[in-house]
Amino acid sequence: VQLQASGGGLVQPGGSLRLSCAASGRTFSVYATGWFRQAPGKEREFVATFRWSGRYTYYADSTEGQFTISRDSANNTVYLQMNSLKPSDTAIYYCAATTVSDRFRVRNDIVYDYWGQGTQVTVSS
Repeated sequence: VQLQASGGGLVQPGGSLRLSCAASGRTFSVYATGWFRQAPGKEREFVATFRWSGRYTYYADSTEGQFTISRDSANNTVYLQMNSLKPSDTAIYYCAATTVSDRFRVRNDIVYDYWGQGTQVTVSS
């Protein structure tokens, strides 16, 4: 599975961005596709994920209500709509896919087999 992430950039506090993650290759094996982020000097953290079967969504406590994850099944692309952005949302955002069918661990980066390149999101005035 190959993942191509895009959509990062510089935005002012309170602004919005939409990230995209296009999956290709053996996508029939994908259980969920999601986003993680890593800020300077911090560990990578879970942001949100979309479970392909059943279209369930999972969010981190810090992003629920602010971010929305969705999927266009026609082109195997997962989107992360980020609203009301804050400077604390500044990070490199990574798209990832898991083939592990375990809904109890979808927030754990250890189960994600495939990773896209990161895309920088900077929230600053």
